[in-house]
This record gives sequence, structure tokens and C-alpha cells, in this order.
Amino acid sequence: MTAVLFDMDGVLVNSEDYWVDFEREELFPATVPDEDVDLAETSGMNFREIYDYLEAEYGTALSREEFVRRFNEAADEIYTERVRALDGLHDLLAELDDRGVPTALVSSSPHDWIGMVLEEFDLEGSFDRVISADDIDAASKPAPDIFEHAADEIGVPADACVVVEDSANGIEAAARAGTVVIAYRIAAHGDIDRSPADEIVDSPAELRERVLALADPSNSIELSERE
Repeated sequence: MTAVLFDMDGVLVNSEDYWVDFEREELFPATVPDEDVDLAETSGMNFREIYDYLEAEYGTALSREEFVRRFNEAADEIYTERVRALDGLHDLLAELDDRGVPTALVSSSPHDWIGMVLEEFDLEGSFDRVISADDIDAASKPAPDIFEHAADEIGVPADACVVVEDSANGIEAAARAGTVVIAYRIAAHGDIDRSPADEIVDSPAELRERVLALADPSNSIELSERE
């Protein structure tokens, strides 16, 4: 059996467009004012681990509490007022469900933020599992832990899972977990390293086509061709 694991930010919703602007223009200049940090260094990480990373690598001008407060305020606005869902998302999930393909939402975001997206876009009950990095006591992306955990939760071997990811750290994490990785190219991330991915897609239509092809049990040979 094949399962499909979807990242949330940048894949299910176009929130990365807004997170990148927020981090580049407001949060990082306040947190590490004397440093020019490449946002790709922290993309895909849990926001609390972003603070730990910035503190360890550069030193921070904001307290952890203030950093978290600003992130939470931004999340409330981004997820309830700004983002839109991936074109054709409901139809894609319905088709996977009709085929009996298990699905999971797998995100570094906390459950509160995930809940906003599920409610805002009428996605509650649309996934077999909803998994946050907060559910596991392990390293954040690019470590493979969250995808290994998701595969265990959904009951499908990691090498039979198709992961859709957009960030460099997320793509690397999914590849290190041994999954089949579809990299969804979005403008917000620019020219990041997508080489660990098995496939790269550039539009919702192409994403849908490749997910359905790889999740088709009759095409199991296609999954093994990469080995």
C-alpha cells in the first residue's frame, strides 16, 4: 500500500509566501539585527527550533518569549486572513480516499496553527492522520524523524510513502526518511537545493498528476525505479 504525506506550509496552503516576508522584513531583523541570515537555513523547522538555531549560530536580541509571541500573532493573521488553499486540494484528497490511499498532514507547525488551516478550508476529517512536530520528542527537519513517525502512525513503510514538500529542509528530511519525495517548487523559496527529491513539480496540476500516478497501486513499479 502507498500513502501520501503532505507538508502544510507552502504545499497545502501558500503560507510560505507570507512567512518569508514576515521573517525577512520583521522578525529576523529584530532577532538577529547584525546578521544577514539566509532564510533557507531555517525553512521547514519548527518555529521554536528556529529560535534555538538563531541563538546558537548568531546570538539573539529578542527573548524566546517575545520571539514566540510575534510568531503566534503572525500565524493568526496569516492562516485566517491571507492564505489560500492549493488549487484542487479537496478533489485530490477525495480521489485518494476513493482509491483507499491513506493520507497524512505532516507539519513542523504546532497543532493550533494546523487547526486554523483545517477549519478555515473545511479540511477537518480529510486526512487519516494529522501530525505536528510537537507530537514527537525529536529533531526538527532536516532530520527525518517526523516523516519516520508519520509512516509508523499511518502504518505504511517509509519507502512506500510519497511526501510532498516545498522547503530545502523538508525535502532533505523526507529523502533521509527513505520516502519518495515530490518537491513542489514555489517562488518564496527561490533557487534552493531540491536535488534530494525524486521529482520536482511546478504547479498544482502537475502536483496532482504526479501524486495520483505514484499513489496508484498498479504503478508500484514506478516507486521502485528510483532504487
